[in-house]
Amino acid sequence: MSIFDHMGYAVGDFAKSAAFYDAALGPLGIKRAAAFEYPGGQIIGYGAERPEFWVNSGEALRDRIHIAFAAPTRAAVDAFHKAGLAAGGSDNGGPGIREQYSSNYYAAFVIDPDGHNIEAVCHAAE
Repeated sequence: MSIFDHMGYAVGDFAKSAAFYDAALGPLGIKRAAAFEYPGGQIIGYGAERPEFWVNSGEALRDRIHIAFAAPTRAAVDAFHKAGLAAGGSDNGGPGIREQYSSNYYAAFVIDPDGHNIEAVCHAAE
C-alpha cells in the first residue's frame, strides 16, 4: 500500500517534464493515467493503476524536492536510470546498493528538468 494518496507539483517546462516522466517512469510500470487541461494550464497524472503523481504547468518550484518511486525489480531501477538520462535528466547517483540505508536498498537517482531529485528504489534481495 502506498504511503500517499497522491502528490504533485508545478513544472517550469510542461512538455519537457512530461517527456522526462513518460520515459523515466515507464520502466517502473508507472504510466500516464490521466491528462487534461484546466483554466490556464495542463496536468498529467501518473500511476500504475490510478493517478498518484501529478505534474502541472505553471511556475517551477523554487526549492527542490525529492521523490522516491518504488521499483518492482533491480532491473527496473537500472532501466529507470537509463531512461531518465536519455530523456534529458542528469545523473545524481547510478544504480547500486546504498548500504547506509539497508543491505537491500538498491536505488538510482536522476535530476529532472526542474532540478528535482527523482529516485527509483527496490528493496528486494536480488
